[in-house]
Amino acid sequence: MIYAERAVILMYNPQLETFIRVADAGSFNKAAEELFISPPAVIKQINLLEAQLGLTLFVRTHRGLKLTEAGKSLYQDAKYVIGYCRESVERARAAMQKEENVIRIGTSPMTPVQNMVDLWPKFQEYCPDIKFQMIPFENTPENAREILKNLGKNIDVIAGIFDESMLNYRQCSGTELCRVPLCCAVSVNHRLAKKKRLTIQDLYGENLLLMHRGWSHYIDLLRDDLWTNHYNIHIVDFDFYSLEIFNRCENSNDILIAIENWKTVHPLLKILPVDWNYTIPFGILHAPEPSKTVQRFLQAIPAVMEL
Repeated sequence: MIYAERAVILMYNPQLETFIRVADAGSFNKAAEELFISPPAVIKQINLLEAQLGLTLFVRTHRGLKLTEAGKSLYQDAKYVIGYCRESVERARAAMQKEENVIRIGTSPMTPVQNMVDLWPKFQEYCPDIKFQMIPFENTPENAREILKNLGKNIDVIAGIFDESMLNYRQCSGTELCRVPLCCAVSVNHRLAKKKRLTIQDLYGENLLLMHRGWSHYIDLLRDDLWTNHYNIHIVDFDFYSLEIFNRCENSNDILIAIENWKTVHPLLKILPVDWNYTIPFGILHAPEPSKTVQRFLQAIPAVMEL
């Protein structure tokens, strides 16, 4: 990531979006047309940004513009900064509009709210005055760290998989809704995609993407079984569930450990059940000391799950 002091500058710098538009267009003239300003105005903004940051962002050639290595690095971080700022504004608006009986639910591709939506009519029987408000966020390591650590400020609850190790690491609490089976995600072009269900022997000779040891006790139980009894499966560690790892699964034709709840994350992946008994808790992540409204919501879960 860019240095913190540069991030502060960029958060309030309108030239940043101009930089991204120029990088995408590959031309000052094309960027100017898209921004409805003159090419000299675009050039001036880029020159000011380069001077302000002390960086050369573009190589000017007769064929057009090419990002320097510094420019490529800044481009990736700038898109993150802009996205994070926009999400921050949405969360701030949600906080401003906060009502006593509103529960703000964080939602991302890896933290879908469909389970809670399906249960919502039952919850309303016990908590008719409580309302839901959806707060979208980008599932990045930085966001996961900050949002889960600060549940109750801008986002009250998130639905997802968890265990005690993860809760302790993220400094939050969890209330289990159910245990969901660990499945395998494969590309729709993978040789196994035609199957409706996999056996463990189907995975022989394949690369299996697993979250690193220590992230989840439940994943580690599966890992230990595979290491001991199924050495023909090649385990490949990764560090974080995000769209990037789903893209990697599709592009590399490797297999990713996933859950059925993620079936809509990537349109070119198919999630298949496996003939094993490995599951992981799925439920609601919340602050260790939730608000009274969230407490009422959590206290209704046992009764709702019995209906």
